[in-house]
Amino acid sequence: MIHGRIASFTHAFRGVGALLATQPNARIHLAASALVLGLAAVLRVSASEWAALALAIALVWVAEALNTAIEALCDVASPRPHPLVRRAKDVAAAAVLCAAAGAVAVAIAVLGPRLLALAG
Repeated sequence: MIHGRIASFTHAFRGVGALLATQPNARIHLAASALVLGLAAVLRVSASEWAALALAIALVWVAEALNTAIEALCDVASPRPHPLVRRAKDVAAAAVLCAAAGAVAVAIAVLGPRLLALAG
């Protein structure tokens, strides 16, 4: 039983490694996540603001991982170009774009006023 749980974590971490190794946008998300979390720590955001930032960041990572998985499955299912495969890939990419736009909005709402106060 415990061996099965450990194996499932091993698979998940292998997936994170594959995501970071193969997806340039995932590396951009990693840098953006680190930047936002670092700023949040320096600016001493509240617990609820931490929660909002964490959820926004997690949503982007989930969308990116699902997008990558969908693209891989599409490539196996239809190695030749197909309009429905292209649509599936485009919609999955749109999900990442929506999540990222929402995360930027959350970061601006949480960090923006503090950064403006420091600048002014």
